[in-house]
Amino acid sequence: MYAIIETGGFQFRVEPGMKLNVPIIVSGEGDSINLDRVLLVGEGDDVEVGTPIIAGASVEAEVIEHGRGKKIVVYKRKRRKGYERTQGHRQDYTRIEIKSISKG
Repeated sequence: MYAIIETGGFQFRVEPGMKLNVPIIVSGEGDSINLDRVLLVGEGDDVEVGTPIIAGASVEAEVIEHGRGKKIVVYKRKRRKGYERTQGHRQDYTRIEIKSISKG
């Protein structure tokens, strides 16, 4: 069984037992969370698509850890003008493990 969920403005295809990094979720490490923005649930040839979400469907996950991603460097320059700017950014994330998917 698999599902497509939406969290933090991104969509993820998840299956039970899968671990993935999602945008930061305010919850403690080891806590169980319920993701209810389920867009699609599928099992073999049986696929249920929401409009836009499936009422009653949910995905249960456990928060493993919080962290920060790799640093990216944003560099801007205009030739012959003496303009240079360097800026760095690290995105916060939450690592979760999918426990179960329910159709509702």
